[in-house]
Amino acid sequence: MFEFLFKYPSPVFTRGRYVLLGTWPGWVLVLLIVACVGGLGWLMWRRLPGNAPRVRNWRTWLIFGLESAVVALVLLLLWEPAVTVAELKSQQNLIAVLVDDSRSMGITDAGPDGNTAREKAAAQALGEVLPGLNKRFQTRVYRMDGGLARAEKASQWKADGTATHINAGLKQLLAETSDLPLGAVVLLTDGAENSLGTAGAGIDVDTINALHNRRIPVHTIGFGKEKPMRDAEMDDAVVASKAITNSRVTATVSFHQHGFAGQKAVLDIRDGEKLLASEPVTLERDGVQQSQTVFFNSGDAGVKNVSFSLEPLSGETNSRNNSTARLLNVSGTQRRVLYVEGEPRWEYKFIRRAEAEDKGLQVVSMVRTTENKIYRQGISDPSELADGFPVRAEDLFKYDAIVLGSVEAGYFSAGQQELLREFVDKRGGGLLFLGGRSSLSDGGWASSSVADLFPTFLPPGRTEFHRDPATVQLTSAGAESAVTRLLDQRGANVERWRKLPYLADYEDPGTPKPGATVLVQMNAGKTMPLLVTQNYGRGKTAVLATSGTWRWQMSSPLGDPSHDLFWQQLLRWLAGDSPGQVQLSVADAAGKPDQVLMDEGHVRFTAEVKDKEFSPAAEAKVMARVIGPGGGTTTVELSPVPNKPGTYQADWTAEKPGSYVAEVTAGTAKDELGKDVVAFRRDDGVAENFHTEQNRALLEKLSENTGGRYWDRGDLGKLPRDISYSEAGISVRDTKELWNMPVVFLLLVGLTAADWLLRRKWGVV
Repeated sequence: MFEFLFKYPSPVFTRGRYVLLGTWPGWVLVLLIVACVGGLGWLMWRRLPGNAPRVRNWRTWLIFGLESAVVALVLLLLWEPAVTVAELKSQQNLIAVLVDDSRSMGITDAGPDGNTAREKAAAQALGEVLPGLNKRFQTRVYRMDGGLARAEKASQWKADGTATHINAGLKQLLAETSDLPLGAVVLLTDGAENSLGTAGAGIDVDTINALHNRRIPVHTIGFGKEKPMRDAEMDDAVVASKAITNSRVTATVSFHQHGFAGQKAVLDIRDGEKLLASEPVTLERDGVQQSQTVFFNSGDAGVKNVSFSLEPLSGETNSRNNSTARLLNVSGTQRRVLYVEGEPRWEYKFIRRAEAEDKGLQVVSMVRTTENKIYRQGISDPSELADGFPVRAEDLFKYDAIVLGSVEAGYFSAGQQELLREFVDKRGGGLLFLGGRSSLSDGGWASSSVADLFPTFLPPGRTEFHRDPATVQLTSAGAESAVTRLLDQRGANVERWRKLPYLADYEDPGTPKPGATVLVQMNAGKTMPLLVTQNYGRGKTAVLATSGTWRWQMSSPLGDPSHDLFWQQLLRWLAGDSPGQVQLSVADAAGKPDQVLMDEGHVRFTAEVKDKEFSPAAEAKVMARVIGPGGGTTTVELSPVPNKPGTYQADWTAEKPGSYVAEVTAGTAKDELGKDVVAFRRDDGVAENFHTEQNRALLEKLSENTGGRYWDRGDLGKLPRDISYSEAGISVRDTKELWNMPVVFLLLVGLTAADWLLRRKWGVV
């Protein structure tokens, strides 16, 4: 219908440039239209009766509009309007046809009845357009998965490719045809792009710019349903890459589903065949991403391949996307905690007893027994803490966390207080303040130089410590935190906290600072924060505003683990993330920090190297030893990154799928600075199991950004003709006159007829 009215196909108008072929300049046309329309208006104004409401007579204005349109159209036709459009020269240009041959194209959902494999539907579509393309152009057909390969026969398409690399395929095509007149690209695919590490990641800017520079349009033909019918799919699992032995690990698992809204499902976490945790979930609305926080025990030291999976649902069409895996490097190295106590008290005794059986932590303590005497426990050698609290950064920074009990701020010199700040901010350690007679506001910390380390605004007074009972309860943040998880089930854990024995003392910690998180509240006539945490610089700080948690042990039934478990988890949280002098991280080809490489072997190692005072080590030698599948070993040297002192990088390629372990060591000519270990894995073909619905949005955007078109199956007969309107390759500009289009004749007749009929009906001049 469009071509019947406008004589030419739509690309002529969308890609052409409009011109006037008449000898008179365009400004004369504009001037003449204005003069004629103005004269027509003046005549009609003059002929109106004197008593007519001239301005409000809308009938007159309608007649004026119709006649003005006729005059303007006639004048425009006298100037001979036309459109010039570039057309590819016949048989002198190459058309590249890319057929997706990845595994997702083997899914059966592509026909009108949904019972045709996408690969077969693509072959049928190609059979419709290829004869027409061959008549006008030279054509090359490629099969595309992880790369491009020539494929002239349908028997060469097997839908067995392990990845869909549209971005990489277009780049390869541009490189191979750099000296050829490539007129256009026809892409037949479901759009499940996963070459950038995440399904649906998109086409990068460099590829789009390269197509723009050569003016090559990409025409896309999509296959597959745009929404899955009955499917549950795992989206992501966010979990720390490192943990210490037998610690509680938090994972945030996200997933979505179609066709199972309101049904129950089971989320399992496994280390190989070993079940670590299982959580029932209720599925939300179709297509809505939902998240679930789960906890599991890290277990013994070693690299673990932890899988997160939804058990397959009845009638599910694709269960291969129900699971995702993450690597967890469990370290057996003990974390060292320095506990400074200003006086002997029950809290100190019970905290040390709780940590005595924790093999992942070493608590080194110093207790002030008299004004000038300290009692040390847990020291590694006789010289440790022999002179009291450290005065040098290299001595204090050997610890991963610090706990300050009932000790006043004046106990520490100005230099030692500054070391406390640097311990958190620069070294990245954890610092916990406990309540007591000589702590928090009562210890003068509110007016100290390190008051900003506290996650609360401390009250200004010195009478905030009270020996009165107080009950405790979790906040909403505490109910989700691993620090306060005494029982695995959320509801049972909240109730367990409510039933804990009351505290015998408390201290008002003040109001939480912006960005701080209150995990536990206490009630002593009024509600106040009890356990408050915050991030500070590279580290973290916390306040526990009591010295009476020991009553949770003394007043609970024999064998109740609540007190010991709470302190073990709190100190593990405090010390577990403290970085060493050497920190190694890995990133994928897209620069995203990730320990799982999807269909991509490229990996970038980045090491942050510090000296003993945790200042950047700018002149270190950094080497990485990579152990791959089968035990093969490779040594890689990391080079300094310009303008980033202490940062070293190296690019490397994991040639084979499987698990890898990289151990990086750093040192100078005088000292060994440290080492770190990171595990990563290359998974090929896994991404093809996810986002299997047609990504029409990606295909439409690719076509729009390159000047092509997304084609529906019913319009494919026009593709060989419409694809010729392109400025790529070898093209010529053709001028097409517009004055003789049927729509122009119909418009003139219609405007004139409407004017005559309305004038006759209304009797308007």
